Amino acid sequence: MKIGVVPVEEALKLAHEKGMDLVEVAPLANPPVCKLMDYGTYLYDLKKKTKKSKKVKKTETKTIRLSIRTDKHDLEIKAKQARKFLEERNMIKVVLIFKGREVTHQDLAFQKITEFLKLVEDVCAVEQQPKKQGLQMTMMLNPSK
Repeated sequence: MKIGVVPVEEALKLAHEKGMDLVEVAPLANPPVCKLMDYGTYLYDLKKKTKKSKKVKKTETKTIRLSIRTDKHDLEIKAKQARKFLEERNMIKVVLIFKGREVTHQDLAFQKITEFLKLVEDVCAVEQQPKKQGLQMTMMLNPSK
């Protein structure tokens, strides 16, 4: 509700009657603009908003598990899931697990991880190149941009 141009004394009297504070909103305006409000509540809300805006989501590391025998369609589905994770600004750990004698075919494992990377390379950056660790090969991806 706008009251209009009012002398300071009358504005203070009106604020006192309503049990509120007279707060100067735009001191450089001609005439200066004031508002009737509960200043304590205003400060509380302002503090609450700034605290809420400071909350930053921690990046999580999501894991995508592959195998040498993972088929092309399954690889595309896992790539689609990885894209979703990357859009949420999460890191991705791609793990290719060797089963049985697959450990002797590291070239096939490297091909499979490279094929997966080609599906998501437009939305990610490689943080750690594929490397073999025991019975698995791992690669770390970061969201780009």
